Amino acid sequence: MLNKAPKLKSIIKTKTKSNINVKPTSEAMIELLTLLFLSNLAEEAKTNAFEEKSARIRAHNVKAVSKKMLKKARG
Repeated sequence: MLNKAPKLKSIIKTKTKSNINVKPTSEAMIELLTLLFLSNLAEEAKTNAFEEKSARIRAHNVKAVSKKMLKKARG
């Protein structure tokens, strides 16, 4: 997971609009929030897989949980 963080930083820079200046502290906060969201997503997918008595986290577990988590994140 730590190897993916620099790639995330470059994605954030490319997705921001050119007229918006994103300061380094804001980049760090965005990165931390994204990693926290992914960590929570993995935990929820793990519990979902455990409820289905599956030893592995599969794509349908992540999709089902991601819909619920995104609805919670919106408010």
